[in-house]
Amino acid sequence: MSEDLASKNLASNMAQRNLAAWLTHIEQLHPKAIAMGLERVQQVIQRLALKPNFKIITVAGTNGKGSTCAMLAEIYKQAGYQVGCYTSPHLLRYNERVRVNGEEASDQHLCAAFIAVEQARLGLNNNAEEVALTYFEVGTLAAIWHFAQAGIDIAVLEIGLGGRLDAVNAFEPDCAVVTSVDLDHQEFLGDTREKIGAEKAGVYRHAVAAICGDLNPPASLIAYAHTVGADFKCIQHAFDFETTSSGWNYLVNQKVRYSLPLPALEGSYQLMNASCAIAAVESLQSVLPVTSQSIANAMAEVKLAGRFQTVSKSPWLILDVAHNPHAAEALARNLKAHIVQSQNKAGIKSGKTIAVFAMLADKDIKGVVNAVKDEIDFWYIAGIDHNRSTPVDTLVKVVLDTVPLAKIKRFDSAAIACKQACIDIEVCIDRNENDKIVVFGSFFTVSSVMQYLNDDTNTHF
Repeated sequence: MSEDLASKNLASNMAQRNLAAWLTHIEQLHPKAIAMGLERVQQVIQRLALKPNFKIITVAGTNGKGSTCAMLAEIYKQAGYQVGCYTSPHLLRYNERVRVNGEEASDQHLCAAFIAVEQARLGLNNNAEEVALTYFEVGTLAAIWHFAQAGIDIAVLEIGLGGRLDAVNAFEPDCAVVTSVDLDHQEFLGDTREKIGAEKAGVYRHAVAAICGDLNPPASLIAYAHTVGADFKCIQHAFDFETTSSGWNYLVNQKVRYSLPLPALEGSYQLMNASCAIAAVESLQSVLPVTSQSIANAMAEVKLAGRFQTVSKSPWLILDVAHNPHAAEALARNLKAHIVQSQNKAGIKSGKTIAVFAMLADKDIKGVVNAVKDEIDFWYIAGIDHNRSTPVDTLVKVVLDTVPLAKIKRFDSAAIACKQACIDIEVCIDRNENDKIVVFGSFFTVSSVMQYLNDDTNTHF
């Protein structure tokens, strides 16, 4: 077969792939799911001649990245800008990862982006050697390419893993945020907060606003910011927050800059994420001005699936992607606060809480269980349809090691566990209006239940 004919066949094959076929294809391009490093991504960026002409805010952190990205995107949308937002992972559809003004990219637009990246990756336009890219690396390049075609004003980009060697960090930010630093992905980032902090600090740049939302930032992160000459701004120092009777105040140098409604995203920790988002917005006011009204509107309107998300109130069904001890501690605080609010209603008891729980094997399962154990009455433990899933028997053992008298039921999937939890609460003789089902442990756990809720036409949620 001639080279011209081979090229035509290749181009035809690419054009005929639908989104599902593209996602299957890019999963197979690299032998490793995660391959840290920027050199390969930078090669393909050069081949694409991808030079974003929009502002970029990168958001790293162990927890709080998704919420901070959602708030930033909503603030700039409320201010009238064209906003791209790239996050991961997704819960139901890959399209969730790539949004413009809150709208998911279409299958057609994503396929066009994948074609552009694949042509560059294969070196078809300049007879260069093929570059092996991971699923996340291809997705990142495709998202930025799509944003360039869409003519956006600003992109909010969530770091996938760490910071320094993450594909998103191949693009130069106009502001970089690190929301929090805690233990997660230790096999890639290190086994201490200092090591992990150094990796996440890699998103900071010389003379660029470097926002930090960690209340006790690692010395390594602060040192890196100072070494590269970043414009370092840390919560409780350069900016802060305080709650009020009607909402909260965003503070700069301990003085009120904005009085705002509480974020629509539940949880007291969201004020730290909101503060980081506003600090980032403030750093770009000279080029992308935003009014206080736009910020207030965004606080009231922001949405993000799976972050202490209330799906139903009878019974309460709460979805939370908490999958490490730091996030589980925040979940426990939210559940405790929920109980306190319930007890404030005269004559109403707090109710019981059923945990629909499944986790991946490479996570700190014991740490997560220990963080939430005091808020859980029943454990409905399930498996995950993923090659990194923790066997149900293993999860049961960890729960019993931590809570010896735990009341446990076993299920093949979180969806089946959730369905049974709803039935059990429905027929319970001591049913209480504050009974809760909380689904947590992984994005995959929440995704399984969300898919069930979407597919089950008989569900009452």
